[in-house]
Amino acid sequence: MGTEADEDRSPGHILNKIRASPTGRLALRIGVGILGTLVIALGIVLIPFPGPGWAIVILGLAIWAIEFTWAKKLLDFTKRQVQGWTRWIGRRPWPARALIGLIGLVFVAAVVWGSVRLSFGVDLIAESRDWLASH
Repeated sequence: MGTEADEDRSPGHILNKIRASPTGRLALRIGVGILGTLVIALGIVLIPFPGPGWAIVILGLAIWAIEFTWAKKLLDFTKRQVQGWTRWIGRRPWPARALIGLIGLVFVAAVVWGSVRLSFGVDLIAESRDWLASH
């Protein structure tokens, strides 16, 4: 069981104390807006690369949802869509899941190849072929 002191330090209680004054409320909205924007921008930059780009975008949306109702609704919608997709995939037989996974892997590989090619002018396939031939 939590004590009264623990409840005073809970995130909800702290946010409510900040929101109690007009200045605190404005500062919180601005801070949440800026932090959420920075996190989402980082996630968008990372989307083309393997890794957690979309997860970082969703984290930024969750930060916005602390103060913005529209962001909370969008976050809830996103959660429902991801859960629906996960349930749908889970009902498929394993060969279909494997095929969907393979298609996803090929798509991610193509995005990485295209991103590296366009960003750095490097053809990863040709470079790999040359490296393998020399070793």
